[in-house]
Amino acid sequence: MTDLPNIDVDCLRPIDPTVYAAPDDPGHPPRILLLYGSLRGKSYSRFATEEAARLLTWFGAETRTFDPTGLPLPDGADPEHPKVAELRDLATWSEGMVWSSPERHGAMSAILKAQIDWLPLSLGGVRPTQGKTLALIQVCGGSQSFNALGQMRVLGRWMRMVTIPNQSSVAKAWQEFADDGRMRPSPFYNRIVDVMEELTKFTYMVRGRSAALTDRYSERMESAEAASRRVNQPSL
Repeated sequence: MTDLPNIDVDCLRPIDPTVYAAPDDPGHPPRILLLYGSLRGKSYSRFATEEAARLLTWFGAETRTFDPTGLPLPDGADPEHPKVAELRDLATWSEGMVWSSPERHGAMSAILKAQIDWLPLSLGGVRPTQGKTLALIQVCGGSQSFNALGQMRVLGRWMRMVTIPNQSSVAKAWQEFADDGRMRPSPFYNRIVDVMEELTKFTYMVRGRSAALTDRYSERMESAEAASRRVNQPSL
C-alpha cells in the first residue's frame, strides 16, 4: 500500500475473481492497456494513467501503458511502422483499456484520437477491440466538463467495446497533481479509484463471455455466404 498513499485501507476492498468471472475464465490477471493523450513532459493525462495503473495493479490486473511519442499520423503513414505495430500488438494483448485525454477546444486531443484511429476493427482475422472493456478519464485545464468523455464514449461504441458506466473528469488538473506527478487526495482521486475498481470487475465479467456476447446473426450470415462461395467456386 506504500505506492497508494491516498488510499483509506479500511475502505479499499480486494476483488474476488470468483464473484465476477465466467466459469471458463482463463484465470490470469486482467490485461489492461492504458492510452493517454498528450506528449508534454508534464502531461496530466499521463499522470492520471499512471495513477490508474497503480490502482489496477492493486486490484490484481496486469497493465501496460503505450507511449505515443513517435507514433505517425494515420493518413499516408506506413502501417508497418514500429510504433503502429507496438500499439496494435498491445491492443490485441489487452482485455480492457483505459483512455485518458486532456480537453482541447472542447474535445479530446488529436494525440489520443490518432492512437484510436490506428486500431482497426479487424486485423488479420482478429478484432483487437471488440468485446473488450473500456474506462474513460478526462483532465481539464479549467472547470469540470465532460466533452472529451462524451466523444470517447462514441468512439468506444464504434470500436465495439464495453464502456463501463463510471467515468472520471478531473477539473483544474494543475491543482490536483503534485510536482512529482502524484495525484493529491480529493474527490477526483476517489473517482479514479472507483473507475478502476469497476473496470477490473467488468473485465472479469466480460472477458470469458466476450465470444458469446459478440456472436451476431449478420456475421454468421456473412461467414455462411463466404463458405458457400468457396464450395461453389469452380476448380481450375
